[in-house]
Amino acid sequence: MMTQWIADYLEAQKRAVDSVKPAEIAALVETLRLAWSRDQQIFAIGNGGSASNASHFAVDLGKGSSDKLPRRFRVLSLTDNVAWMTALGNDYSYEEIFSRQLANYARKGDVLIAASVSGNSPNLVKAYEWARAHGVQTIALVGAKRGRLAELADQVVVIDDTHYGRVEDVQMHILHILCYAFMEKPELIQG
Repeated sequence: MMTQWIADYLEAQKRAVDSVKPAEIAALVETLRLAWSRDQQIFAIGNGGSASNASHFAVDLGKGSSDKLPRRFRVLSLTDNVAWMTALGNDYSYEEIFSRQLANYARKGDVLIAASVSGNSPNLVKAYEWARAHGVQTIALVGAKRGRLAELADQVVVIDDTHYGRVEDVQMHILHILCYAFMEKPELIQG
């Protein structure tokens, strides 16, 4: 019985991975390549498991990818400073924990990438509204419900599933592809 449940889970995971279009990921690689070439900042955000994915992405792009390039990526996960996030949440609102950080760091032309299963987390939506108003490019990795982020983002990749674990796993697949594109093909920076 458990073996069948696992087989079914893995089959559903394969379908979720297969729902991702390689051309959409290639466009995201190009966005990151341009950000690198212009020395722009890349920010990553998410909640829960997606917050962990944002942190993991920042590590891999900032270290692994950057180790292969003549100049390092400027990347920051806005999920990592717990003291700042709790101060912002306490003194303003939880909805502003990312938008208030962007107000300190972000400049026009920078890139904001969010991973969200629902696409409707109020703190992510508020960050995307702020980014739009201030000329920050936005990328959203969302589940099948798409949500408000899919409406606000400049670039959207939809994982065709609503299961939190499967969507978060595929988001990490995508984030790893974005990093490993530069690790394994550093010639990409020459455009």
